[in-house]
Parts: sequence; structure tokens; C-alpha cells
Amino acid sequence: VKTNTMNYRDLNNESSKKMPWAWHPDLPIENAPVFSWPLKPLVAIKYVISRIMLEPLYLIIFMLSVFAWLWLGQPIESWRLFSADWILPIFVINLSLVLFVAGGLHLYFYTFRAQGVDRHFDTTGINQKTHKFFANNQSLDNIFWTCASGVTLWTAYQVILMWSYANSYLPWIDWEGSPIWFVLILVAIPLWQSFHFYWIHRFLHWKPLYKLAHSVHHRNINIGPWSGLSMHPIEHALLFSSVFVHFVVPSHPLHIFFHMYYLALAAITAHSGFESIRIRRKSILRTGDFFHQLHHRYFDCNYGTADIPLDKWFGSFHDGTPERTITLRKYQKESRETMTGK
Repeated sequence: VKTNTMNYRDLNNESSKKMPWAWHPDLPIENAPVFSWPLKPLVAIKYVISRIMLEPLYLIIFMLSVFAWLWLGQPIESWRLFSADWILPIFVINLSLVLFVAGGLHLYFYTFRAQGVDRHFDTTGINQKTHKFFANNQSLDNIFWTCASGVTLWTAYQVILMWSYANSYLPWIDWEGSPIWFVLILVAIPLWQSFHFYWIHRFLHWKPLYKLAHSVHHRNINIGPWSGLSMHPIEHALLFSSVFVHFVVPSHPLHIFFHMYYLALAAITAHSGFESIRIRRKSILRTGDFFHQLHHRYFDCNYGTADIPLDKWFGSFHDGTPERTITLRKYQKESRETMTGK
């Protein structure tokens, strides 16, 4: 793995000019081997177990989901009517999770700078003061959109699905009756989210919708933890809509908690700007996502995630190399000229 703890703006060698990152993983980056061709089942299974089921972040989100379900979900019959008695606790827990995760990562990485620039992708820093953000402050702008829109719509979706379970509008399974299916759904949720995210993300880059909604998120070129859920309500509605798959696929309320927590918390950590939290130069928790960091830098690429190679299949994959950047910029220039008729 290539490391560089210096600010790339202070480096003068030619390779640094070509690669404007303070740190980056080995290049070119690759997609996950789950859907590689020819298929390699053993490699795919190993990846799913090691990078999804045993990934520390995945396990943390799962344990949070179990805790929340056991605390809030009994008896579920009390959720048959909309009431502040059970809706408000869900909102408070969701808001608390966001404040703890996004706020904690922001304090750790950017306020206290506890890790310095170790594994920091882009050390140019967060644009704290610029007129394009609310109150001319990126962090305040991100906090507003995250809490006012993100947590509210996240809670609304979660409440709708839990009310649907309580009223038997959703197909229900449990651990005792379907243990294998129960586990498979937990494994499939990150993969389904990758598939869903690619398509809604491409839709959000449709020019009218981009101007109306997605531009709010893309104001964050240099991203931080609060950027992950800093979105227009339309984008939040589309992002969280992946949970509607549970109206079709039999599942358990615990899957809803996990699905919603994964959507929100993984988005926050993926935008941290740092590849991982490190103690004594040892990575203890993977956070940032260089695959998505490339999207914020170069825009017309990496719409999905590395778990499913949709970007590679549809020609929007950026592997992080300078050569691909040149090709991408040429494509962007030609597209602009086509649209403007010049």
C-alpha cells in the first residue's frame, strides 16, 4: 500500500503532480470479485465473509441494530397505530447515532486532528468558509441537511415499514423458522444497496434533477463525515427507498433496522476522507471509500460502489490512475461540446 503523510501541495516531484492525493490505495483499484468473470465461487464467498460479514463496521452496525430492535421492538403490536410513544424514540436514536458517528469522526479527524494526515486522501481540507454553503460554512451546511432532512426521512421510512410489519402488510420471517434465509438477507443487504445506489445515483445526475437536488450533495468536493448524508430531501427519499424491497422479500424487523442503519452510517463513514482509523499506525476500523472519493473529485464516474461492477459494465469506472483521469476529462470535454453545439 502506498503511503504519503505529507500534504501533496508541498510535494514537487512529477508523480505527485500527476496523482493529486495525499494518500491512496494500490492502483489501479479493482471491483470486488463477487461478480468477476469467469466466476470464482470460492473467491467470492471468501470476499463476502471477510469484507462484509466480518468487516468491523458491518458488525458494529449489526450489533447496534440488534440492540435497537430488542429495546424498541417489543411488543410490536403497540406499533399498529402511529403514536409519538414509539415514533419519537426511533427519531431520538437515529439522531443520536448520527451525532455520535458523524460528530465523533469529525472531531477525531478534523477538529482534534488526532490522526494527522495519516491515510487522509485529500489534505486540502474541508471548505469551511464559502458562499455556496449555508452560513458560509461547509460543516454547518452539512449538519443542517443531515439532521433536518436526513434523519427525518430516515425515521419516516423506518416508521412506515415498522407500522407495516405490525399490521401484517409485510411478509415476515423469523430466525426459528428460516435461519438460513435470515442470514442470507443480512449478507444481501449491502449488495442490494450497491445495486440500488448505482441506478438512483445515475438518475440524480440527470441534469434537471441534478440542479434541483443532487447539487446540494456535490457542493462537497472535499468531503468529511458530515457530507455523507448532506443531501436534498429528494435525494434522501431516493437513497432510503432501497428498503422498500422488504415489501417484496420476506424479512424480519431486525433486517429493517440493519438496512436503515447501514444506509445512513455507512454513508457517513464512507465520506470521512480518511481510509481508516489508525492506532499506532495500525488500521482498526475501515472508514473512507476511495472509490467514492474519486466520484466527488471527477464527477462523471464511480456512481455505484466497488461491490458490484456496474460502473465497469457501463463504462463509468475510474480506477484511480492518472491515465484514466485523462481519458475521463477528454470524454467530459467532448460531452460538453456535444451538448453546447461547439
